[in-house]
Amino acid sequence: MKGFCDEREWNYHNAKELAIDLNIEAGELLEQFRYLEGKEIDDAFKEKKDRICDELADVLMCVCRFAELYEIDLSDAYAKKIKESKAKYPVEKFKGLKKKYNEV
Repeated sequence: MKGFCDEREWNYHNAKELAIDLNIEAGELLEQFRYLEGKEIDDAFKEKKDRICDELADVLMCVCRFAELYEIDLSDAYAKKIKESKAKYPVEKFKGLKKKYNEV
């Protein structure tokens, strides 16, 4: 991402702008499924797969740029989050449940 942004002199990226961009791009991904239920969601994915992939890539680009600028090791952050989530949501208590940790 650094080379891509440097070539274009996109030096305006900061935490606030990237957080905004991330939410906008996530919203564009969500828009592909708006008002759909059940089988319609699967059908929309099949029909709009290229568009959905583009939006998902935009989200990933925002995440990667943020991590790059603020020296966040995404592999470490992900591993830490998985470890915390395993502790917060043990299999024996949460298997098959759609509840938050504070609802059980």
